[in-house]
Amino acid sequence: MTLKPLVCLPLLLAALTAQAAPDAAALYTQHCASCHGGDRLGGMGPALLPENLGRLRPGEAERVIADGRAATQMPGFRATLSDDEIKALRELVYTPLPQPPVWEMAQIKASHVIHNRVEQLPAKPVFEADPLNLFIVVELGDHHATLLDGDRFTPIHRFATRFALHGGPKYSPDGRFVYFASRDGWISKFDIYNLKYVAEIRAGVNTRNLAVSADGRYVLVGNYLPHSVVVLDAHDLAPLQVIAAKDHAGNSSRVSAVYTAPPRHSFVVALKDVPELWEIPYSDKALALPIYTGMMHDYRPDSGEPQLIDTSPFPVRRIALRDVLDDFFFDDDYDHVVGAARTGGGQVVNLVVGRTIATIDLPGMPHLGSGITFEHQGKRVMATPNLKESAITVIDTGKWTALKRIETGGPGFFMRSHDNTPYLWTDTFLGARKDELHVIDKRSLAIVKTLKPAPGKTAAHVEFTRDGSHALVSIWENDGALVVYDARTLEEVKRIPMNKPSGKYNVFNKINYASGTSH
Repeated sequence: MTLKPLVCLPLLLAALTAQAAPDAAALYTQHCASCHGGDRLGGMGPALLPENLGRLRPGEAERVIADGRAATQMPGFRATLSDDEIKALRELVYTPLPQPPVWEMAQIKASHVIHNRVEQLPAKPVFEADPLNLFIVVELGDHHATLLDGDRFTPIHRFATRFALHGGPKYSPDGRFVYFASRDGWISKFDIYNLKYVAEIRAGVNTRNLAVSADGRYVLVGNYLPHSVVVLDAHDLAPLQVIAAKDHAGNSSRVSAVYTAPPRHSFVVALKDVPELWEIPYSDKALALPIYTGMMHDYRPDSGEPQLIDTSPFPVRRIALRDVLDDFFFDDDYDHVVGAARTGGGQVVNLVVGRTIATIDLPGMPHLGSGITFEHQGKRVMATPNLKESAITVIDTGKWTALKRIETGGPGFFMRSHDNTPYLWTDTFLGARKDELHVIDKRSLAIVKTLKPAPGKTAAHVEFTRDGSHALVSIWENDGALVVYDARTLEEVKRIPMNKPSGKYNVFNKINYASGTSH
């Protein structure tokens, strides 16, 4: 009898393993493609790409595949798929696509949905409440939002949203409409007065945030995928223009932030991968400003001067920077942008002259998008939390220097205040003591009280009522709550159960670009 050599055993084991390994692509086609798209770019369900799943940890993704997601159409597959098959699907959705997805004007137009015509809806609220002291509260736990009465602190209406809202909702100038952006690119317009969606459109595959023009005519969307900004008609979200995010040399970039600058009648755009800041005028009033008069329509980076690129009807004014900006904040006059990269260090860009005029020592990872301004000892200052360091940095906006560093109990994500309160509030969202909130006196720049709304649970994102009399805090957990504090006594007034409430946004403060809230 001839024995076969044992060296064949590894090959045999490899063949058996290959046969036993689940075919993730086939499983996806069979169980997932009908809702999430055959290309994983989304459909009825969200896009399943690593860039879009940043808020969903792999272990949690396996649980969702197995057990489904409450209050959605996502079913559970525990009875259908083995543990290995579930893991294979999880690995697939966290694998980048071999080629960047294409999402251009044709795809954007095809996604456009009109739910209700604004002209056919009553122009007054169907409920009794101050329309300017309302809050939209985003509940991430089950992808809903709650409209909250800011006087009685009672919910008016709760409604479903798209998956993983991102960047904070924005309001129309009169406060009637709210615009949402989801991480996978869906932009939704909701009529607060009538408690109905008006329109939706998918402006990208992975979206950072949106901005609404101060005249209420346009919505600008900034995308990670594809690298673009998209201009929409604010009335019905019809797409007007897609502008590729590329620098003067054609290098493509993700868009890290878009905001509106009301006095300038323009949008300002930060690019994550190239050192340029863009200003996009949306009104003839902007184009009549001296900075635009006589500008050439070509870009010469060696000149040191900003130039206007003709991408009509929304031209782009390019400003060369010393470094990229991940996020930024405006001073009160909107003449300056204070920005920073995730690697630390800040730069001040004067939008009038179109160049960097100062640098600021900002170590760690400042979160300037959550910065606030306030009055301190007769001067205007700005404060920013830090995503890596346990400190708040206060900046003198006259000298553009760091005025004070306030040590905190951990790295924080949000800061908020109001002109009618002597305090500013900050969380320690990213630290071990994430259940704490610091209350800081604007006069002494010292912590005067540390609150623990729910010991052991994450407390974050303070927002004030229209008059600044009350501060609302999120307990950022699935069994969370909205905690209302008297902003003067710092005593708890009410607690409203909610499903992982994140941001909450007061209509009056947002449409008036209040100095104590984000823009």
